[in-house]
Amino acid sequence: MKAAVYTRTGDKGTTGLFTGQRVPKQSLRVEAYGQVDEITSALGLARATVVRQDVKGTILMVQNKLSMLMADVASIDNPTPYITENDVKNIEATIDRYDGMLEPLAHFIIPGDTLGAGALDLARTVTRRAERCLLRLQESEEVNQQALIYINRLSDLCFILARVEAEVGEKAGA
Repeated sequence: MKAAVYTRTGDKGTTGLFTGQRVPKQSLRVEAYGQVDEITSALGLARATVVRQDVKGTILMVQNKLSMLMADVASIDNPTPYITENDVKNIEATIDRYDGMLEPLAHFIIPGDTLGAGALDLARTVTRRAERCLLRLQESEEVNQQALIYINRLSDLCFILARVEAEVGEKAGA
């Protein structure tokens, strides 16, 4: 017999964290990992619309990493963080690799040159909102610092990927 999607455990306004504690659904921690989940969805839209296969692969890699970041945010007193300094170094190397494909930025960018670039810019703004929420959470509760850095870098990656999709993809006839 197939298990039901609904559990009824949240019917009284609480939800379970990854580490087992129950907290109110309106808690800032739940809001924060919900916003990270929203990044994953925004990136899913971007992945479905970009034309460059390398960008699609990069987005999928980030989406998988965001599952780990959500686990970090949905955990209290977890002695082993899921997002590490190595993850930050990897996303920085990815940013540098794509940035190397681009000419220096000489003007403000208005989103929407291509559908994929527009979706990536939306993911960038959703990421910035999630970062602000994580910073508010950090004011009262412990947050993995590497996760905060990763989210900050992710908005930069979304910006660079949007430029690559619009500029390099256009030139390559992608």
